[in-house]
Amino acid sequence: MGGAERYLARMSLAERASDPPFRQALRDYVYDRLLEMLLEHRLKPGAVFSIDGLARELGVSPTPVREALVVLEHTGLVARSARKGYRVAARLSPGQLTDLLEARLVVELAAIERSTATSVDFLAALRSAHEAHVQAAEDMFAAPGPDGLPTARAIRIYFDADWAFHLILVEAADNTFLTEMLRGLGAHLHRMMQSVERGVNDCAAALDEHAAVLEALEAGDPDRAHQALRTHLRQAQQRALKDAARHW
Repeated sequence: MGGAERYLARMSLAERASDPPFRQALRDYVYDRLLEMLLEHRLKPGAVFSIDGLARELGVSPTPVREALVVLEHTGLVARSARKGYRVAARLSPGQLTDLLEARLVVELAAIERSTATSVDFLAALRSAHEAHVQAAEDMFAAPGPDGLPTARAIRIYFDADWAFHLILVEAADNTFLTEMLRGLGAHLHRMMQSVERGVNDCAAALDEHAAVLEALEAGDPDRAHQALRTHLRQAQQRALKDAARHW
């Protein structure tokens, strides 16, 4: 029994309904479980499923399932299916992936242009996120699955660490709308899905490019940091598109 389930077992229906933090935690728990099912191909592209069916499978009410699916729908990983509930969306085409990554570049560069964060705390958080990303990369290749590829769990930890680095950069602009726009795009999730299917092929390059952004900020050179981030996002875009074109 997971943490959310244990908490649920201790609460009455009235307590659950009147506890917004718990409802948020339960939605996040369901979101994590659904993403896990997508990454492990227990829910495959084209598969149709219902809110009630997932709720029964996960042992929760339909409400957190519905809320979690709304979040996933915004990222394009699932879509509503008329009269049938939801279906797992097809993988993005190279053209769709291009548009998505272009949108990410616009949002992230707009954020770093507006950022005035140079505090010790900001730089320490960014350094810590980078170190966690490096560690996640090492762990990912240290214990591969039976097929020789990193496990879905290890890949998710790696991409979550990558995402954390970018979120710190964007949140430093102190603009809630830019942050929510980036979250809503879900670009890292689509790259994660690519990598679960085919392996992570740009780990060293991504880490080096993050390091360049971090070093520029630690040196107090925002213009160089902006250029380093632009270079990283463009290079990451090219790698993702090359991978998509090779397997489409």
